[in-house]
Amino acid sequence: MAEDNNPNNGAGGQAAGQQDKPQVQFALQRIYVKDISFEAPNSPAVFQQPFKPKVGLDLNTTHQQVGDDLFEVVIKVTAQVTHSEEGTTSFLAEIEQAGLFRIGGIEGAQLDHTLGAFCPNVLFPYARECIDNLVNRGGFPPLMLSPVNFEAIYAQKKQREAQQQQDQQATQ
Repeated sequence: MAEDNNPNNGAGGQAAGQQDKPQVQFALQRIYVKDISFEAPNSPAVFQQPFKPKVGLDLNTTHQQVGDDLFEVVIKVTAQVTHSEEGTTSFLAEIEQAGLFRIGGIEGAQLDHTLGAFCPNVLFPYARECIDNLVNRGGFPPLMLSPVNFEAIYAQKKQREAQQQQDQQATQ
């Protein structure tokens, strides 16, 4: 029994070894709207016809380091809705939803993955709600955007980057 209480044996020794590694730190510091826009260029005429929407959605994410272990991640969401038969623009809603994240103890590919997939997953529900609110205030029916799989988008981006590197190496 005395051996089990010795901190240098068993799990205690493993815990001491883990303290040598930098501790992973992840904290959301702030969520904010960086830019917002709503346009209904064909109003009021657009309200005088049956609403037959065709939705076009564009997503883009960016990130930058703004301090020691502090990163800004921005999701830009553009929703353009046109009349499906006439092709005229009903409305255009655009938002840049941003967040400040304190991230420490993560480096390299894991940090890139966190900034490119995990952080946008945290921010997207806020952008989605804001777009819906803008559209509603513009006099249109709610626009509930479907959830987005930022993990898949990130994987596709990395795959494209790898393909581009292979293509560049092949041309050299």
